[in-house]
Amino acid sequence: MGKTLFDKVWDTHVVRKIEDGPDVLFIDRHMVHEVTSPVAFLGLKTRGLKVMYPERTFATADHNTPTINQHLPVEDPLSASQLKALEENAKEHGISHWGLGHEKNGIVHVVGPEYGITVPGVTMVCGDSHTSTHGAFGAIAFGIGTSEVEMVLSSQCIMQPKPKKMRITINGKLSKGVSPKDVALYIISKLTTSGATGYFAEYAGEVFEEMSMEGRMTVCNLSIEMGARGGMIAPDEKTFEYIKGREFTPAGEAWDKAMTYWETLKTDDGAVFDKEYTFDAADIEPMITYGTNPGMGMGISKQIPTAEQVGGGVSTYKKSLGYMQFEEGEDMIGKKIDYVFLGSCTNGRIEDFRAFASIVKGKKKADHVTAWLVPGSHKVEAAIKEEGILDVLTEAGFKLREPGCSACLAMNDDKVPAGKLAVSTSNRNFEGRQGPGSRTLLASPMVAAASAVTGVVTDPREFL
Repeated sequence: MGKTLFDKVWDTHVVRKIEDGPDVLFIDRHMVHEVTSPVAFLGLKTRGLKVMYPERTFATADHNTPTINQHLPVEDPLSASQLKALEENAKEHGISHWGLGHEKNGIVHVVGPEYGITVPGVTMVCGDSHTSTHGAFGAIAFGIGTSEVEMVLSSQCIMQPKPKKMRITINGKLSKGVSPKDVALYIISKLTTSGATGYFAEYAGEVFEEMSMEGRMTVCNLSIEMGARGGMIAPDEKTFEYIKGREFTPAGEAWDKAMTYWETLKTDDGAVFDKEYTFDAADIEPMITYGTNPGMGMGISKQIPTAEQVGGGVSTYKKSLGYMQFEEGEDMIGKKIDYVFLGSCTNGRIEDFRAFASIVKGKKKADHVTAWLVPGSHKVEAAIKEEGILDVLTEAGFKLREPGCSACLAMNDDKVPAGKLAVSTSNRNFEGRQGPGSRTLLASPMVAAASAVTGVVTDPREFL
């Protein structure tokens, strides 16, 4: 029987199998940020331990960083304390540290691929649930908790039960105006937020083969939102072209050797998955969420479903709609919005800004809309300027902020006020996620752009 892509990568990293227990898994790359690492480093200090492989550990500041005036001292005392702790811990243990003001600073899941830290066939972890992003390269990548961060820092291994395997296949051609974000939100709407719990998902089929690497990262990023441990896509020529020549990517003979291995990283014919789903690309339209979890999504042209249509707990469903101030059967199109957020580890890459700019070019931002446009890294920020996208955005009445996680989780000052409605390209729409009492609609950069211009929820196909 053939092996899946997931099996091939996982099995080569098992240091020891524990009978009736978890596998001890070797970790090739460990990404660290300022929020989930201080307690882990304190644990090392208490136990008199060092970081086992500093050269496999990479630190960047992103969650707490302000997205304006980054040259000034950070005002929030907790944020400042965590940023300082990351800097000091990285220095003490000899870890690469890309802090605030560093040219390589940015969101952890944006800078990892940008600098070639992420390559096919590796295992990667980070104390952040959207670590699944890196699976776009054919890596096994997943988020871990603070105690596990300490475990990996000290031993470069982690104990994990091997997840079950799921394959999600989508064939056909995506319609105009449908982006990778829409594909991911469509899948989550079908599987629900718990439909992939206990599984590692492989995305296969023509839709994912046709996607850019940025698009694949968006899809894999959202794997966690359907409950999966992570998601991955088999590497191909696009993958190899993307990573070649980056700072931490193998070069010369090491590249040739790596390519010999990387080219084997695909699911064999006849390999068996524990669960399979197949969807048709033609059924996917631009998506938008209407509730308080990412699974509460629908095609933007449709009406909010009734509790009976959705199934499950009626009271929970009605509570969710109550929080959003929506009613069953309403259109989403035309609802007045207050905020637009473009950014995050889901949609903070150059392709996302190109998509946003393509819609707003020659138009003007609605006066009542507050828009936060936050690049995922300084590299993205530079490309926005070099490609003339900044000029398009400025002409349309938008301002570009500095890199960081920003309003995705509102750990810095970028908070949506209570009751206000935001169209967001991020990954979570839980109650208060973008600020206490804030209301979030998850959508693609194109939906966000169209809505920013009209001031109401808008189908981007109107502008295409």
